[in-house]
Amino acid sequence: MKNVWKYALIASLGGFLFGFETAVISGAERIIQKLWHLDSFWHGLTVSISLIGTILGALYAGKIMNQYGRKKVLLFIAVLYLLSAIGCALAGFWSMFLFFRFLGGVSVGISSVVGPVYITEISPSKDRGKLTGLFQIMIVSGIFIAYLTNFLFANLGDNAWRYMLGIMAIPSIAFYALLRNIPESPRWLALNGDSEKANVVFDKLGLERTLVNDKQTQVTSLFQARYFKPIILAVMLAFFNQMTGINAILYYAPRIFDMAGFDAGLSYLQPIFIGGTNVLFTLLGMSIIDMVGRKKLLLWGAIGMFIFLMLTAYGLKGEASSYLLFYIIGFIACFALSQGAVIWVFLAEIFPNEVRAQGSSLGSTTHWVFAALISWIFPIIVEGNAQGGFYIFLLYAVMVVFSFIFILFLPETKGKSLEEI
Repeated sequence: MKNVWKYALIASLGGFLFGFETAVISGAERIIQKLWHLDSFWHGLTVSISLIGTILGALYAGKIMNQYGRKKVLLFIAVLYLLSAIGCALAGFWSMFLFFRFLGGVSVGISSVVGPVYITEISPSKDRGKLTGLFQIMIVSGIFIAYLTNFLFANLGDNAWRYMLGIMAIPSIAFYALLRNIPESPRWLALNGDSEKANVVFDKLGLERTLVNDKQTQVTSLFQARYFKPIILAVMLAFFNQMTGINAILYYAPRIFDMAGFDAGLSYLQPIFIGGTNVLFTLLGMSIIDMVGRKKLLLWGAIGMFIFLMLTAYGLKGEASSYLLFYIIGFIACFALSQGAVIWVFLAEIFPNEVRAQGSSLGSTTHWVFAALISWIFPIIVEGNAQGGFYIFLLYAVMVVFSFIFILFLPETKGKSLEEI
């Protein structure tokens, strides 16, 4: 088990880069808007271009994972993260910046599929929730560090955004170096007919050789009637995850506080509290996910998110803006404890072994399509109407109500092996 935790931790570092890449733009977006004189439409594109890249990455992740294996793909995305960090930091014109932000998004999209799938496939069933949850812990840690470095670099003048984006090169290099020491997924080896190597890795990890003796040891097409239920569950969970508005808050946190009338300096400081809350409650969620179960966390989290989203909408209407930080922190806590803790675990475990890569890819692609739409539309709505902030957070609250109804129909997967599921 010691080796399992070590390899899972290394693979989850892709989640750290994922979190950093997605949140770091929050500190740079207003500087970039002024630098290249962008209106709300093109500014929305500039912020969301990374998310458009994630759609492409997530869409093809399943195919390349099945062809080249989990380990090689992890090494590939480490290189992409490095190129994105260096390219963004050195960008001399807008289109160059867009290209390297898009490249970083491709990395995130692939990472959001391969990281959880790899960890799921090397984990024993009793600890799978916690181990796969390491990926989410690393995501929120990356978000927190992005907010922290944004705050530290905010006073470095017109080139502050270059430092904010370029520092990601350091963890990218560390990620690549550490990945060289992990084994290939034994389940991928078995699916590709290499049962001898698969058994060696199973033994090394101390896992049962469940898949090697399974009759279904070949990759097959995802879009068949027998996989209809997991497809619907994965797509709808990913959809509702984004319709809570989580990425709008993470991408535009300083702007949201600025809209509420907070001092510009505090607008960079307050996201640090959001990031810290995200880390704390994700850790709590991961510690209880295998005990409480996925479904209960999602249901209780939805109730909390609805309450705090309504309060945030009320605050942005100008009625109680001084409490806005507490409302958003409350929402982040509820999200981290529920949707944040569950989504990557659920997407990686709900599909059978022979279609896990494609199924996770589909769920992740859905997640990123709506993340891109939410991030692109947000500045258009809030800049186009004096009450835009109120209306958009009211929409998020309504969508959480629908998500609660959907969650009632989700199956519970805690304590079951991948083959049983």
